[in-house]
Amino acid sequence: MRERLDPKIFNFSEEQISKLQSGYYSDKYFVRTKEILELDNHHPSVLMQIFMRKNAIVCGIDEVIALLKLTLKDDFNKLTIKALHDGDEIVPWETVMTIEGDYACFAHLETVYLGILARRTKVATNVKRVVNAAKGKPILFFPARFDHWTLQTGDGYAAFISGALGSSTDANCDWWGSKSIGTIPHGLIAAYNGNTALAALRFDEFMPEDINRVVLVDFENDCVKTSLDVVSAFKEKFARRKISPGYICTDVRDVIGSGKHKIWGVRFDTSNLLRDESVTPISDESLGVCPELCWKARQKFDAEGLENLKIVVSGGFNEEKITKFVRLDVPIDVFAVGSALFEGKFDFTADIVMSEGKNCAKIGRKYNKNEKLERVE
Repeated sequence: MRERLDPKIFNFSEEQISKLQSGYYSDKYFVRTKEILELDNHHPSVLMQIFMRKNAIVCGIDEVIALLKLTLKDDFNKLTIKALHDGDEIVPWETVMTIEGDYACFAHLETVYLGILARRTKVATNVKRVVNAAKGKPILFFPARFDHWTLQTGDGYAAFISGALGSSTDANCDWWGSKSIGTIPHGLIAAYNGNTALAALRFDEFMPEDINRVVLVDFENDCVKTSLDVVSAFKEKFARRKISPGYICTDVRDVIGSGKHKIWGVRFDTSNLLRDESVTPISDESLGVCPELCWKARQKFDAEGLENLKIVVSGGFNEEKITKFVRLDVPIDVFAVGSALFEGKFDFTADIVMSEGKNCAKIGRKYNKNEKLERVE
């Protein structure tokens, strides 16, 4: 039996638990349903079936189990819960979870657990799609700025189970125990009067050695030139200096790689409204981070002896654009993907399909038994 995450990892506060128990986060009709059943002393044993209507990567299962355990307390042990696991592939109408027991016990939580599943599954599915499209090239999960900060922990976990290499915030990495990663941003470059090379040197000076130096190089809309300027600045700064134990910098190749005084990669993030200086103005296909920019950059880098300088791309990348870059064999090393990972709707539905051991589904629905569900202990 596959292990599930400990409920403690989701960091539900006592205040949150109290509000969940009171129905603060629930649609009012579910709260009133619970009140009526309790006031009427009516405690039907039902089987609640949860499903969705798309092919997807389900996520949020362990979080829902934690929600039920922490809010229902002792009543949780009176329920029979069966569920798939986070990361499982599902098909339309496939049952992902069943909750069986006294409906008055958990009626008020439907809004919350369906919302958890919808959000986490959306992110997990979108990440899986771009991971598959990338055909083995790493995907960085960089959409934190496009939604509310309180969603970051669960979003990062959903990205992780679908194969993202890393995320941009500590919160994104919290549930799966990793560290956030990032590049030298436009803001730091602007703070040094638009001098990308100077900003990169200052980043290198003050940041720990274990952080890879990845430099945004589109500030002046000339990614190739700016990249070479940064490499030249590092070479000039560290020429004839010991940049690692027993190793003296004498060549541009010596400042490429991991660790302090070295550049791991450059990141192209050209706006889709701009055309990089190195790109031939033919059509809108040459705007933004386009294949031609990456080909020209790789060709120039290799000619300068910078074969190991990585190219990271971002800005408008989604499943379709990544598929195109892979099909054309565009020479990039890492995709950083943002708002595309929050697109689409992945709505879940919960239906009572059995009551007191008898069929009780509304017209058009039925009990859809799923042998893949595992009993939650």
